This record gives sequence, C-alpha cells and structure tokens, in this order.
Amino acid sequence: MFLSTYSDISVAAWTMAATAVFLMGVSKAGLKGMSIFNVTLMALAFGSKASTGLFIPLLIVGDTFAVIYYNRHTQWKYIIRFLPWMILGILIGVLIGKDLPEREFKWAMVVVIFISLGMLVFWDLRKSKKVPTHWLFSGSMGVFSGICTMIGNLAGAFTNIFFLAMRLPKNEFVGTAAWLFFITNLFKMPFHVFVWKTITVESLLINLRLLPAIFVGLFLGVFLVKKINEKNYKRFILIVTAIGAVAILFR
Repeated sequence: MFLSTYSDISVAAWTMAATAVFLMGVSKAGLKGMSIFNVTLMALAFGSKASTGLFIPLLIVGDTFAVIYYNRHTQWKYIIRFLPWMILGILIGVLIGKDLPEREFKWAMVVVIFISLGMLVFWDLRKSKKVPTHWLFSGSMGVFSGICTMIGNLAGAFTNIFFLAMRLPKNEFVGTAAWLFFITNLFKMPFHVFVWKTITVESLLINLRLLPAIFVGLFLGVFLVKKINEKNYKRFILIVTAIGAVAILFR
C-alpha cells in the first residue's frame, strides 16, 4: 500500500505530506477545522486509504501534546456523553471501509465533508442559545464522528457541531476535544494495524521523518489560539471547513 523505498517518494509528495502534518499540529494545538486540509494533502501524497493509517501515529503525538497542555480545561461530562456513540461509529466504519475500493473511499470522504459543512453552517445560522440535551443529538453526532474518523480521519466537523452546540468556551472546546481524540485514535490503531493493514513498518518510518513538521505546527498553533477571541475562533472553524470542502474537489 505504501511506496517501497524513500527514493520512490517524490519531492512533491514529501512536501504535501509535511504541510499536512504541520497543519495537523496547528489543529491539535487548538485551531480546529484544519483536518480537511490535512486529509486532502496526505491523500494526494500517498492515496486516500493509505493516508488514513499514516496519520494515526502522528495524530496520537499531537493528541498527547494537546491533552498535556489543555488538560485543566477538559469537560469530562461531554466526553462521557459522546464517546460511547463515537466508538460504535468507529466499529461501523471498520466494517464499511475494510474492502472499500480507493475511488469509492475518496468519494465517501467528499460526501462526508459536504454533509458536515452543511450541518455546521445550518447550526451557525440558527443562532440558538439552547443546548441540545436529547440523546439522539449526541448519539447521531457521535456515530457519524466515529464512522468518519475511521474512514478518513474526518470526525472534526461532527465533533465541532457537538461542542459548538454545547456552547463550550475556546479552551474548554480544545481541552475536551483533545482527550476525546486521544482516546479514539488509540482505539482505532489496532484496526489499522491488523484489519486494514494501513499501519506498517514502512509507514512508521515515514512518520519519523515527518515528526519535525508536527512539532512546528503545535507550537505555532498554541501561539495563534492565544491571539484569537471567542467569537472569531468559532467563525474560523466554520470558514476553514468551508474552504476545505471546496479544496477537496481538486484532489
């Protein structure tokens, strides 16, 4: 699934992969909504399905940083409410994505992005101050998040909807999401190793060469989050999701 040697990987592929990992670091540090760019660039570099496994170890590195840095802001009641549904979605995603051909896998990711974008914009336009409490809301968001994170590491839009709906302030948003993704990415890893076989020795060696990019992104992300106020932070999430949804068409 991966190119056999480093010499087979073009400079353009390395550049796209490093940029994707840098943006992932920025996202993990708090600027949520960047995942569509990450996924697009990494899929261009290594293919849609292979890129999902390539991302997992790097995501866990970013998650580890985020849970340490934002731990004091974590709201565990929302994680407890959301996590079981997300795990269910991951298990569904394992079955759906195992034998899904590359072309269908790619278009599944595109559909997910546009559905997610529509939901985010709809929620923002409603401007309702009421926090959804029905289990159907957290359940549906959780299941869709789980399926999307397994198929394409694209849970961000659905988790953003949930946390925005809960009216979480900026730091609580980031801290709670950090723990949620740390847990779920660890849960996903064995499926990528033993079922999909998208995490291999070769993919881990590629991960090692991309590590510097994620650390640069993490530290820049922390700096930028401090500079953005609450209102602009939520607006940023919606805008980058919209741009990413358009960008995916040019893959």
